Amino acid sequence: IMKILVIGAAGMIGKKLIQRLLNENSPVHPLSELILYDIIDAEKPSAKIPVKIFSGDISKTDQAKILASEKPAIVYHLASIVSGDAEEKFSKGWNINTHGTWRLLEELREITETSKGAYKPRIVFTSSIAVFGAPFPDKIDDEFLCAPQTSYGAQKAITEMLISDYSRKGFIDGISIRLPTICVRPGKPNLAASGFFSGIIREPLNNMEAILPVSDQVRHWHASPRSATHFLTHAGTMGLEKLGSRRSLNMPGVSCTVEEQIEALRKVAGTQVIAKIKHKTDPKITKIVDGWPRNFDPARATGLGFKSEKTFEEIIKVYLSDDFEK
Repeated sequence: IMKILVIGAAGMIGKKLIQRLLNENSPVHPLSELILYDIIDAEKPSAKIPVKIFSGDISKTDQAKILASEKPAIVYHLASIVSGDAEEKFSKGWNINTHGTWRLLEELREITETSKGAYKPRIVFTSSIAVFGAPFPDKIDDEFLCAPQTSYGAQKAITEMLISDYSRKGFIDGISIRLPTICVRPGKPNLAASGFFSGIIREPLNNMEAILPVSDQVRHWHASPRSATHFLTHAGTMGLEKLGSRRSLNMPGVSCTVEEQIEALRKVAGTQVIAKIKHKTDPKITKIVDGWPRNFDPARATGLGFKSEKTFEEIIKVYLSDDFEK
C-alpha cells in the first residue's frame, strides 16, 4: 500500500499524472493516499482514497520538513521554474530548481537514517534534455556528457547528481528521467523558451494565430503529455537495480524539424490551419534553442521498457484525442 507525493501537482503534467495514478489500470498500486503539493493549491481530484493538498514555496526551509514528514513511498518531483524564466531570474531558478530539492533530500535522509533503513522512498525526478550542450553529435547516445549551456540545464544536472549520490548512499532510491520537450501542451502558453513548439500546433488548431520565433529548420526532440505520464508511472514501479550507479535516463521521443512539425499539422488538419502560423524571429529564444539537443538514441531507456510516439503526426493526434476542446 503506497502513499504518493506529487510535487508540482498543479501543473499540466502533474494533473495528468494524478489522473493516471487514480486510474485503476495504473501500474502504481495499490494507492493508500495522495499528497499534492505546488506553489498554489492543486485541484482536488475525485478519488476513493484520501487526498491531502498543500501549497507553498519549495525553496523555503520549512517546506521540505513538512513534505518529508508525510513519509511518502514515492515522490514524483515535477516542480521547476521553466527554462526561459530560470534564465531571466537567476536566483529564483537556483532556489526552486536546486536548493529546494536538496533540502527535501536532506529531510528524507534524516528520516531514513532514523528508521535504520526501514523507510527508503522512491524519488522520480523530471530532468530535462537541457542538461546537454553543444556541440552535439547527430544523435546523443547514453554515453554523451552533460555540459549544459543554460542556468536551467545546470540546475537540472546538479539535481540529477544529488539524486544519484543520495541513492548511492542508500538514503533514497532515486531515478532522474530526462524528458523531451512535451508537446502539444494544452492550455495557455507558459514562460518556457520551448513553448512555441506547442503553440504552432495548438493555436492554429484552435483557430488562433501562432508566432514562430525560430527558423523552420530547427530540429528538436518531442514526446506527448500522455507519454510523459507513462514514463513517470513506469519509473515509479520498475526495478532500479537495473540502472546500476547511473541513475539518469534519456527518455524516448520523436526528432523532427519545425518544418516537419508544420507538415504533420497540414496532413492532420489541412492547409488553412497552417496559414495561421506567422514567422517572427526572436533572437533571445533562437540563442537558447540553438544550445539544445536535436536527436537521441535512448537505448538504455527503451531497453528498460520506456516507450513514446514514433511520428509527430501521432503526437498531434494525442493532443486532439486527450486535450482538444471542440
